[in-house]
Amino acid sequence: DSVKEYHRWGCLKLLERAGKIKDLKRQVKFELIPKQEGERACYYIADFTYMENGELVVEDCKGFKTDVYKIKKKLMLMEHGIRIKET
Repeated sequence: DSVKEYHRWGCLKLLERAGKIKDLKRQVKFELIPKQEGERACYYIADFTYMENGELVVEDCKGFKTDVYKIKKKLMLMEHGIRIKET
């Protein structure tokens, strides 16, 4: 975990305690491409997920966006209808 991610976790914990968000979780795995013959499944692991105003928020602390991350971000939107919040 990055230092940035660690600090964001602290902020999110405070928001949860204050009742602004609910169901805060870390390192949540989403399947993007199912296992196929001879191949493993492909996953995106979110830094954080939580509920805010009745909506699921999937958040990633990014310092640098790798090409792999950019593809997984698009797959999250295509497969799960989820836009990743980047902080």
